[in-house]
Amino acid sequence: MFEFKAEQKVFEIGGVKVGGQPGKNPTVLIGSIFYHKQKLLIDEREGKFDREEAERLIKLQEEFSDRTGNPCMLDVVGASPSSIEKFLDFAAGATDVPLLIDGTTADVRVAGLKYAEEVGLLDRAVYNSLVPKYRPEEAETIKEVGIEAAILLTFEMSEFTTSGRIKVAKSLLDLASKLGIKKPLVDTCVLDIPTLGMACRAIQGLKEELGIPVGCSPHNAVSTWKGLKSKMGNQAVKPALASASAMAAAVGGDFVLYGPIEAAPYVFPVVAMVDAAMGYYYVENKKMLDRSHPLFKIA
Repeated sequence: MFEFKAEQKVFEIGGVKVGGQPGKNPTVLIGSIFYHKQKLLIDEREGKFDREEAERLIKLQEEFSDRTGNPCMLDVVGASPSSIEKFLDFAAGATDVPLLIDGTTADVRVAGLKYAEEVGLLDRAVYNSLVPKYRPEEAETIKEVGIEAAILLTFEMSEFTTSGRIKVAKSLLDLASKLGIKKPLVDTCVLDIPTLGMACRAIQGLKEELGIPVGCSPHNAVSTWKGLKSKMGNQAVKPALASASAMAAAVGGDFVLYGPIEAAPYVFPVVAMVDAAMGYYYVENKKMLDRSHPLFKIA
């Protein structure tokens, strides 16, 4: 167990707190919906989908959030400008949790951002994501609409070490400040198993030095693990995903993009266990926790 030296920033987005010293605020868990090849999609470019199944999955994530005390957000993925609008419209009506505006290309994300402004969703919206090689129209739209929260993804192949991620994060934070982003969340970029380790170390480095909310997408380490099923068997997939998510939480990550929302039933309990253990360390140092913390909910 540990405590970071820098004063830790805590941002509130749509009623969800992100950031703080390890053990204080529960890890925010973010599931993705309408992602490529998800079974509920009928036509991902046209925005046609099984509405009943989508609502069931959204409620499933909320159910495990309530059971564990881990707050949640919803990563809404779109494959076209028209589909992202339909997906955001549905998600906004189905849940009150913060929504990540995600898309396969910049034009999709920009369309989603403009739509969020149009219908009044900016107070619980998070732009996902701003990268070093961003498109000019992304920066222009972010500044124009005035969205306050965004994920800053440290994806830069020329700076792909642990220290490189920290360097890129600082550059993105400068950019975010110029664009008016007041609640930046840094994603330290996981592509595979080796980069999961670097991403986790970068989480610690950034929180130690800057105190900003940091997390990552550990599910990428599992989804790109080619030998997982062939060498370990299908039964190994769920434990691997849960373990990767727990690893990010255990090093002090403030949020975890855990991948497909279908994984909520086995990711939430594992991360909640980590948070409960770290929460007790926090209490042991004569500090108070909110009664909604996993420490008091999962027993």
